[in-house]
Amino acid sequence: MEIENITKKLQLVFQTLFDDETIIITNDLSAKDIQEWDSLNNIMLFVEIEKIFNIHFRTSEITKLQNVGELIRRITHKLSDSVSMANS
Repeated sequence: MEIENITKKLQLVFQTLFDDETIIITNDLSAKDIQEWDSLNNIMLFVEIEKIFNIHFRTSEITKLQNVGELIRRITHKLSDSVSMANS
């Protein structure tokens, strides 16, 4: 899946979860930039991301992510790994 498609899907997840259609995700966006992005919403965010992209994050991966750019790179990596495994 292309980064552009991942970003579009994430954009919708963020806007829906935080009930704010004005949220525009950027590589630098982080929890400190969205007041409602607390620990509970972080859990809900990753549950939704895992469901939409059919991937799984370990807790240690989530805690290391610093911003949306890193999240997009992890999603891209996980999706490419699952494609590679499916083609094996």
